[in-house]
Amino acid sequence: MEKLYRKALRLEYFTVSYNILEAVASIIFGKIANSIALVGFGLDSIVESLSGFVLIWRLRKHKKISKKEEERVEKRAMKFVALTFFILGLYVLFHSIKKLILKEIPDPSLPGIIIAAVSIVVMPALTMQKYKTGVQIKSKALIADSKETLACAFLSIALLIGLGLNYLIGFWQADPIVGLIIVVFLFKEGIGGWKESRG
Repeated sequence: MEKLYRKALRLEYFTVSYNILEAVASIIFGKIANSIALVGFGLDSIVESLSGFVLIWRLRKHKKISKKEEERVEKRAMKFVALTFFILGLYVLFHSIKKLILKEIPDPSLPGIIIAAVSIVVMPALTMQKYKTGVQIKSKALIADSKETLACAFLSIALLIGLGLNYLIGFWQADPIVGLIIVVFLFKEGIGGWKESRG
């Protein structure tokens, strides 16, 4: 069991490191291309990092506190992960609607396409490892965090579609439309995680 907890910690350390690098690259290239989607993707990576820090805090408390205290910490961690879903969902919702109404057209961004493509490969693999390990150590917080990593993978797909269609045929509306679809997923997962943390 201790080996699994160490694996869970390694997964979270990787999550935080990867997302910090992804956030910096996305925000820099997003500002250059005037792409709200790419900047938003970078901000999502920051939220993902925050979730990772919470999970590191939670996993490091294993065996240092009583079983009852550990359950309380687990629920608190789950609530925070659920809140990050809501924060991210509201951000994507606001900017998707704003982009459609104001017709904010981003410049084509090849670096953004590359960032999204790399994330599409990394995030699903990371999701599977987190989910599997969460089930093995019975950590609902880690399982909830795996779903947030999956949300990041969906955002990567949306970003790739949005930036790709803009880059190839100038269809800028694809980005905010796909963003609105992802908002539904984010709120659904946030509500589910919040209810589970209270139960």
